[in-house]
Amino acid sequence: MDYDPDKGYVALLGWSLNAVEAAAKFDRRYVVVAPDWAEQYCTEHEIPYLAWNFERINDRSMEIAEKLQAMGVDVAIPLFEETVEWAGAINSVLLHNPRLLGQAMLMRDKSLMKRRAQLGGIRVGIFEEAHDREDVIRFLRRVNQTLLKLDGDPNDPIHFKAFDKAGCLGHRVIRTPDDVDGIPEEEFPALMESHLDGWEFAVEAWIHNGKIRFLNISEYVSLGYSVYVPASPELEAYREKITREVEKLIRTFDIEFGFIHPEYFVTSDGEMYFGEVAYRPPGFKVFELLERVYGFNAYQGLILAFDPKTTAEEIEAFFPREVVDAKAHAGCFGVYPRRRVVSQLEIPEETENHPYFESHELTAPLEETVTKRTAFGTHWGLVYFIGDDPKALHQLLKRQEELDYYV
Repeated sequence: MDYDPDKGYVALLGWSLNAVEAAAKFDRRYVVVAPDWAEQYCTEHEIPYLAWNFERINDRSMEIAEKLQAMGVDVAIPLFEETVEWAGAINSVLLHNPRLLGQAMLMRDKSLMKRRAQLGGIRVGIFEEAHDREDVIRFLRRVNQTLLKLDGDPNDPIHFKAFDKAGCLGHRVIRTPDDVDGIPEEEFPALMESHLDGWEFAVEAWIHNGKIRFLNISEYVSLGYSVYVPASPELEAYREKITREVEKLIRTFDIEFGFIHPEYFVTSDGEMYFGEVAYRPPGFKVFELLERVYGFNAYQGLILAFDPKTTAEEIEAFFPREVVDAKAHAGCFGVYPRRRVVSQLEIPEETENHPYFESHELTAPLEETVTKRTAFGTHWGLVYFIGDDPKALHQLLKRQEELDYYV
C-alpha cells in the first residue's frame, strides 16, 4: 500500500508477523527492527528491515536511536516486553523527551511500578522485593501472621514474579516453604505480593493525547489458560469504574500516547486492586480476537496511538464503539499437555464438534516426554472459539482444562 508522506514513519521493535502484515496494509511508512534471524524472511518478502540484538546492552546501545533518527523515523513501537525499555530509550531521543526512558523503566520493573502506582493513590496488595529464598520465606510468614493465621492453618498463598518478565513467565504461587526451594537462582531479584482473592481481568487501552480512545476489557477464565473478549455483561458492569482506574493510571505514569495493558482484581466487596501494567500488546492473541469481533486491526490502532502525527479525527474514525459494535464474543485456550508422555496431537471430539469451535494452531509433539511445567509455563499453542453467548463460551473455555489434546 502507498504511504502518506504527512503521516509518521514508525519502527516496530521485535518480530511479529501479524504486526508486520498490519503495517504493510496501512498508510504509514514502517521499518522492522528485529534480530538478524529475521533478515532472510524480510529480504524475500521486501519488508523494510534493520537488524538489532535487543539482548545486548552496551556502550553501542545509543546507535539504534541514532540510526532510526537518521532514517527519519518518528517513533518506535515495542511489540514485546523485552523491547519496552529499548522503545523508551529510542523515543526519548526521537521525541526529544528524556522522561520517556524513565517511564519505560517503571513499566519494566514490577517493584518500581507498584511503588509509583501507590504514590498515585492506586490500590495495590502488600508487596516486597526478594533477593534470595530467605526473603521469600520471611514474607510468606509475615503475610500469614498479618492475616492472624494459627499454627496448623493452611497458609494464604503469596505470588512470586520475576522483575522484568512478561505475564505468566516467572510467575509462581508460593504456599509453603517447600515451594520456595524450587525457585532457581536466576529468578532473583523478584517481586513478592500478597494473594488477592477476586475476579482477575485485563484491560487494553489505546491512548492519544493523554486520553483513552478505545478500552477493551478481557475476561480471564483461568489465568495462564484462557481469555475472551469483550467481557461478560457481569464484568462489563464495572466498565465505568475500570475506566476511572485506567485514567488514574495514565495520570500517575504520565502516559501521553501509545498503548497499555494493565491487569486488575475486583474483590467480593467491589473494590478494585491494581496488579501490573505493560506498555506493549498483550499475549494470548487478544489483538487477533478483537479483530475477529470488531473488525478493526488492533496493530494498526497501535501505530495510530504511537504516531505523533496522528490527528484526533483519524483516531475517532478508526475505533469502533466498545461492546455495542462487537458482533460476538471470541476467546482462546492455551493448550498444555496433561500427560507426562505424549505421542500425537488429537483434537477432542467434543471440542471439534462444538458450534463455537473455530480453529487451532497446534502442531504434533516434537518429543514424547513433556517437560514439567515450571510456574505458569508456556502453552503449546492456542485453540480459538467464537460465539454469541458469553456464559456458554466461558464454560466451554473452562471445560478445555479437563480435556487431552496430546495423547
